[in-house]
Order: sequence, then C-alpha cells, then structure tokens
Amino acid sequence: MTRGPVLIDLSDSPAAQPDIAPVVLDTEDGPQGDAMRHVAALAARRPSRLAQWFWSLAVMLVGFVVSLAAWDYVTGLLARSPILGGIATALIGLLIVVLLVIALRELAAFGRLRKLDSIQHQAKEAHMSGDLKGARSVVASLQTLYSKRDDTAWGRAELTAQQNDVLDAEGLLGLAETTLLAPLDARAQREVEAAARQVATVTAIVPLALADVFAALTSNLRMIRRIAEIYGGRAGALGSWRLTRTVFTHLVATGAVAVGDDLIGSVAGGGVLSKVSRRFGEGVVNGALTARVGIAAIEVCRPLPFRTAKKPSVSGLVGRALSGLFGRAQT
Repeated sequence: MTRGPVLIDLSDSPAAQPDIAPVVLDTEDGPQGDAMRHVAALAARRPSRLAQWFWSLAVMLVGFVVSLAAWDYVTGLLARSPILGGIATALIGLLIVVLLVIALRELAAFGRLRKLDSIQHQAKEAHMSGDLKGARSVVASLQTLYSKRDDTAWGRAELTAQQNDVLDAEGLLGLAETTLLAPLDARAQREVEAAARQVATVTAIVPLALADVFAALTSNLRMIRRIAEIYGGRAGALGSWRLTRTVFTHLVATGAVAVGDDLIGSVAGGGVLSKVSRRFGEGVVNGALTARVGIAAIEVCRPLPFRTAKKPSVSGLVGRALSGLFGRAQT
C-alpha cells in the first residue's frame, strides 16, 4: 500500500504528435434533406395501371350513383311541388355549367403549357440551325404570347424597335432574352427564393413529424405554379400537378434531387450550421433542394432556353433567400 503521490517516469515514451494522429471520423450522418427527397419521390412516382383503373372506375361509379340519385330527387320533387322541383333543377343546371367552365379552363391551361413547349422547341431548333426566319417566328410567337400583359410592355416595345437591326438568329433570340424575359426571370427567381426560405424555416423551427414534408410539398407546388404563371403558362389544378410531376421526374432521373458534397458547405453556411444544429442543417439543405426544383421549373416553363442570359445558380438563390435567416450567407 502506497502513501502520497506516485511519480511515473515517462522519459522513455515517445512524445505526442498531433499532426500525425489518425482522423476521428464523425459517425453521425450529416443533413440529407429528407423532406425534399420524400417530396421528390412522392411527386415523381408513377401510379400503377391497376390503381388508375381502380380510381377511374370508382369515379365513374360515384358519378353514376350521384347522377341517378339527383335525377330521382328532382323528379320526385317535381311531382310533389313543381316550384321546388324547378328550383332544384335550376341549381343542378348551374352546377353543371360551373363544372363545364372548370373543365374548359383546365383544357385552356394545358393548351398554354403546350404553347410554351412549342415555342421553346422552335427556339432550340432556330438556335442550332441558325435559321433567322425561324428565330423571327419565335419572336412573333413571344410577342403574341405576352401581348395582353402590361408588365411586358416595355420589353415588347424595345424588341419591336430593335429586332429589324439584328440579322442573325442567335442575336435575335438573345435580344428577346434580354429585353422581354429578363424582368420575368427576376420575378421567377424571387419566387424560388421565397419558397426556399419558407421550406428552410419550417424545417429548422417546426419539430413536428412530417411537418417539413408537408411544407416542402405545398411550397414547391405553389412555387412551380407561380413560375408557370410568370412565363405565361398559367395552369389549373390538373395542369399544375402534371407540371410538377414533369419537373420532379426530370430531377429524379438526372439525380439532381440529392445532396452533393458541396451543397452544405457552399450554401448559406450550412457546414457550420450542421455542426451546431442538425435541424438548421436540414433546413439549409431542404432550402437548397427547393432552389434546385425552382431552377428546373424555370427551365421547363421559360419559353426560351438560357443562352445570352445567365442561368441562376443554387448558391446565389439560397444565399439571397437565407441571408440573415441563419446568419450571413456564405457563397
């Protein structure tokens, strides 16, 4: 049994060398943007043929039963009281008219989206072939598309005044980009920034399960619909969902809805935030993935592909969207 302090001689042991010590790996996974990955999987998932048949037959059966019940109700009411039966008939007729108007609006929305696709396809062909006549046709289609919009009046006037001085297809399409589409691009980017800010805030602050998934889904649906409206492709409910599926299917197919190595570290200080709070790191990543979806929606809805104008970047959009929200943005 020893009493007092014990002295251990370490003179023969090697000195500690921190510079050659092995790296301690962080076993905790970093933020992966789970909410946006769930939203992408949900939006890009194709329903099975059996499910399509089930819902089609279910809707037809419910419609048949409701129509038959309404017919029996109206005929019985007419036999009992012609006045009340007439009122019920008029109300049902008005409901049918409203449904027809909604159906016509949906068809018109699909037509506007097809118009944007057609102009974009013609612009790509004119640019690749250098066809000046085709480029002038594209410009004429753009003038017609935005002819009733006051926010494009200045751009249309400038394009009309200068287009005759441009004698090559690339220059003419570039002129249309800088005069007519530049203000629309700025508005679309502000919509993307607002959606990214909302998704990041909800993910970082709200601790409820699936709240971030719901916020991401609703914010992305609203963002894509507003981007389509900005570029002239105002879509209805069915058109918006179809456009959303198109955007997410493209992103999933190209692997864009995934966390890259530079996504957290280069956007809004996400690398630091993920060390301080996992929720903040998830918010930054979900906001960045929302910005990727917004850029894809801009490319899909924009009538001209990005040639002269600079394509927006995820770092720039999220840096502006989250500046001051999670500290100073780092790009």
